[in-house]
Amino acid sequence: MPDLILESILICPNCGHQKTETMPTDACQYYYECEACHLLLKPRPGDCCVFCSFGTVKCPPIQQGGGCCG
Repeated sequence: MPDLILESILICPNCGHQKTETMPTDACQYYYECEACHLLLKPRPGDCCVFCSFGTVKCPPIQQGGGCCG
């Protein structure tokens, strides 16, 4: 089984701001506020967290082949 990637770059769909964040391994992150434009990001329908919707790497449970972390 490959190692988990715990960092993902979140990209704001409103302003394009990018920031590298460390993903939690024990919970989903449902909300994230863009530090540039202050848009509150929420998962898109069908995604479990903001990393799955707006990140360059899916969340740890998805990487492990499981279901969403919620």
